[in-house]
Amino acid sequence: MTIGTTTTTQSGCASVTRTTLGDRRRNPEPFQPSTADLIAAPAAVRATIRVLVADDDRSLREGLLSTIRAEGYDVTAVGSGVDALNELRNSHFDVVLTDLHMVPVSGLDIVQAVVQSKRGTLVVVITGNPTLASNFDVLRAGAWDYLSKPFSATHLQLLLGRAMHVVLQRRELAELRGQLLRKAGHSEQATLLGTSPAFRDAVRLARRVAQTDASVLIIGESGTGKELFAQFIHQNSRRALKPMVAINCAALPEPLLESEMFGHRRGAFTGADRDKLGLLETAHGGTMLLDEVTEMPIALQAKLLRVIQDGVVRRVGSERTDAVVDVRFISATNRDPQDAVRSGALRADLLYRLRVVPVIVPSLRDRKEDIPLLAAHFFAEAWARHHPMSTSAPRLTTATLEHLRRQPWRGNVRELQNVMEHAAVLAESGQAIEPEDLPVVMDNKVLPSEREGLSSELLREKYHIAKDRLVTQFERVYFCDLVDRAGGNLARAARMASIDRATLYRLIEKHHIPIPRDPALGR
Repeated sequence: MTIGTTTTTQSGCASVTRTTLGDRRRNPEPFQPSTADLIAAPAAVRATIRVLVADDDRSLREGLLSTIRAEGYDVTAVGSGVDALNELRNSHFDVVLTDLHMVPVSGLDIVQAVVQSKRGTLVVVITGNPTLASNFDVLRAGAWDYLSKPFSATHLQLLLGRAMHVVLQRRELAELRGQLLRKAGHSEQATLLGTSPAFRDAVRLARRVAQTDASVLIIGESGTGKELFAQFIHQNSRRALKPMVAINCAALPEPLLESEMFGHRRGAFTGADRDKLGLLETAHGGTMLLDEVTEMPIALQAKLLRVIQDGVVRRVGSERTDAVVDVRFISATNRDPQDAVRSGALRADLLYRLRVVPVIVPSLRDRKEDIPLLAAHFFAEAWARHHPMSTSAPRLTTATLEHLRRQPWRGNVRELQNVMEHAAVLAESGQAIEPEDLPVVMDNKVLPSEREGLSSELLREKYHIAKDRLVTQFERVYFCDLVDRAGGNLARAARMASIDRATLYRLIEKHHIPIPRDPALGR
């Protein structure tokens, strides 16, 4: 498009060109979308974006100031790097445009100061004589982008529009995370997200026990977040500045597990060419997480019991006490610990020591109201990790969130996280994520709780026969219990079951359910 009249501000080899609306109207060529059309945002939103311009060239600085202000941004201009650092110390800016070559404080110094402040400000460096090396240096230092002289007003407007959308996306993500944390009742440090009653009860208990040194046993299915609960307890304890050391008791064979936990002396076994500290000594003053504790070999359980009771550590191959440790124990298991004791897999005395306070983490199936919150969090996190920050994040539709709520989630929160990462990796910028965009997982496994009450004989019957038998069994048990709870009063029983009395009489007669013969009972 040919522009009739322009106003240009120039300095050296740099120029900022502005086109007025009157120029565009006089131009006989067909209308084309403006920069504002391409990067749209309400004026009220643009006014919330604070921009700092730092350039020691007065004419270029004033040209930038005029153009940016005309776009509706809240802009401040300074004439030196020193003034820029003062402004950044006293106020927050979303975007900084700085010249690279200023003295005594250069544009690179400003980039480094912004990065160290960790405020998330986007820095755009203006370079007069750009080279591949200089551009690489500013980006490596932490600049968001660079602007090479000369540049047009359109180029500047497009760059600021991109920056605006990144700032708005970050604000939206921060607000979403803030809402999740507020609903969950956590501090900013917390990583446990959820609002369901069962989950909140578990978090509340974990927070209370965190302030003590009591041993905690975390019980829950695989993928429910047991390790996150352990981290939460450690982070909120008085041992938070000390290490939390984790070991998976099911992942290592017994000799290696013993060596890892207790350490070993030189010559204790083939390949032991030096003394080695065990993880229990490494965790001194902090927390030891025993993951899948019910899988620990019995012989090691007796040795661990001594450490829990007395704090005494004896390394493999040692005939003396090698260390006395102060360790807080958190254990985790996906099994019923009492079943493990009954089967001989876990010592009862060790269970009593480790289960001073049990924390039960509910499965995702028992907290389906949390699925939209978790899905949004995992999707935003995966999108930010796999895509450039300048891209517009997709959104999860209501249909998608409802689809997620209906899934069985046998892999619990871990499975949901994997599904959302899959969707984020393959999604496109600005896309609306529909149910068909999610991976299809063929899962025909039946949970033990779903199989309860269904005998193997019944499951091998023909469908209609099995169904009739099961319905008959249910009706007889249900109505026997109903009549009993109603004290034999059939009118009350019908009201309790929300059915008419004729239907109740028919079903009682069908199943030969005995009822009292006293007419005063409502028959």
